[in-house]
Amino acid sequence: MDDATRRLAVLGSPIAHSMSPALHRAAYDLLGLEHWEYTRIEAVGADLPALLDSRDESWRGLSLTMPLKQDVIPLLDDVDEIATLTDAVNTVLLADGVRRGFNTDVGGIVRALRAVGCDQVRTGALLGGGATASSALAAMAELGAASVDVFLRRPEAGGPVAELAARLGLRLEVRPIADLARLEAVDLVVSTLPGGADPGVEASHALRRSAPLFDVAYAPWPTPLVAQWLEDDGTVVHGLEMLLHQAVLQVRIFTTGDPFAELPDEAAVLAAMRLAIT
Repeated sequence: MDDATRRLAVLGSPIAHSMSPALHRAAYDLLGLEHWEYTRIEAVGADLPALLDSRDESWRGLSLTMPLKQDVIPLLDDVDEIATLTDAVNTVLLADGVRRGFNTDVGGIVRALRAVGCDQVRTGALLGGGATASSALAAMAELGAASVDVFLRRPEAGGPVAELAARLGLRLEVRPIADLARLEAVDLVVSTLPGGADPGVEASHALRRSAPLFDVAYAPWPTPLVAQWLEDDGTVVHGLEMLLHQAVLQVRIFTTGDPFAELPDEAAVLAAMRLAIT
């Protein structure tokens, strides 16, 4: 389809563990883009200005991990609506001398949940308050949530997520994470705690049995919170699903410039990408 070399990479620190190269290579091979290269680059925020300035015309885009999702924003020419709303960019398109930023995490979460039949959320519980939590909150709003409780180890740090909830028109209550033991019923629980982090609280058995848990972490697996849900035979959505579905949207952006433009035979692309990481 395209004989020109196009270079892409995922940036972060540490980055050696990233599954993104396997995902993207599987997609470009299936799409007939054999000359497209996707690699890893170890980088922290201070590296971004020089790194972006040094990309030549062969570079098509970058994927970003935290904390680069926020560090990169002042260096971009244009930021899409979702990235502006969440204050997080995980995808940079480099084309015609313009740097455009996107957030595919929100769409990745929505697509992952809809794929398992969770397409209507009225009430939710969210663990964590960082950039991924902001994307999760926006995803819940897109699925119809009207009320979300956010559980934090330090509730006083909940200002940014509360401000986002106000912009989204959500009713939000910031609660100490210990309160998770007393929560009994919501439509969805989303954890954005770092992989392997122990929440330090046992969620109520009623919650584990009734509410699906989407844990965005995927290594190590199962996370301590997922292990709680599995003890009660609760429903769990694997964190790799978010990684997979947000990467499909990145491939759309890198190949077409548009996160809403479906890929040719996208179901086959998705299947190839899933196979590459399982």
